[in-house]
Amino acid sequence: MSVITITKENFTQEVLNADTPVLLDFWAPWCGPCKMVSPIIDEIAGENIGKVKVGKVNIDEQAALAGQFAVMSIPTLLVFENGKMQTKSVGAIPKEHILALLRK
Repeated sequence: MSVITITKENFTQEVLNADTPVLLDFWAPWCGPCKMVSPIIDEIAGENIGKVKVGKVNIDEQAALAGQFAVMSIPTLLVFENGKMQTKSVGAIPKEHILALLRK
């Protein structure tokens, strides 16, 4: 499964009701660090099919979701498990650190 675009309309189904951990990337097209992290997020999605659901939230289009999770800087990565946010990371981080978020 590839990366899913997360919106307020599909958030409950895709994130809160997911049967696997969910990695969410809050980003924007104008964000330089987001562009650095994006290919890593895509790679993690491809390598963890069936183990982790990966979604991206464009904060320009989904301001309500960004506000709901107090996203003040991007990229912000959130990990959800069993419908609850488990981990939050702000800023560009390497792949190993993103994978570590999923193991916490």
